[in-house]
Amino acid sequence: MTGLPQPVGRDMRFAGKRPVPEDEGVRFHLIGSGVVKLACAMRCCALFLWSVSSVAQQHPTCVGPQLGTWALLSMETEDPETGEKHNLLGAHPSGYLSYGPDCRMSAILVKESREGPAASVATDPESIELYRGLIAYAGSYAIDGYKITQHIEASWNQAWTGTTQVSQFNIDGKSMYIRTGPGKNPMTGRQSSTVFIWAKVE
Repeated sequence: MTGLPQPVGRDMRFAGKRPVPEDEGVRFHLIGSGVVKLACAMRCCALFLWSVSSVAQQHPTCVGPQLGTWALLSMETEDPETGEKHNLLGAHPSGYLSYGPDCRMSAILVKESREGPAASVATDPESIELYRGLIAYAGSYAIDGYKITQHIEASWNQAWTGTTQVSQFNIDGKSMYIRTGPGKNPMTGRQSSTVFIWAKVE
């Protein structure tokens, strides 16, 4: 039977196909490897950015002039019904307030001329006086304009633990003024507002 000559020793499915030169096949292999490496690199970058975003969401960051440690200069409490003002911790109390970039805060305030116990272990009357001359708490905080919100997670007065305290604040140079909103005072049990004046610790 006459006709076109049939390829010898070759698969008919590839008859007439141009064989790929060896150097061209190597080039295709290199290009393919580069694409795979680029895809892997892009995937790694995406995973890294996702992990950074997740950590940032889990651990918020706070910025602003409130960052750092502040020393207490005064604490004045006002009765909204009578207008009377009182220095519940004395005219010259002491204490410190700290705001961190991790949005965590802590505060300790001590009454002026606070006396220690006669022995290493305070008696019951001495413990009462020591307790009444102390304010201490810690937790997280957030700032919105001139409003600062503190979520109390631990405190000297367990009634405060788990509460949210909202105050107005203003920073003028190295001085910070904080005014609490009208509410039940944890030291007196009466409705009042308190103004704290703090000085930045350098």
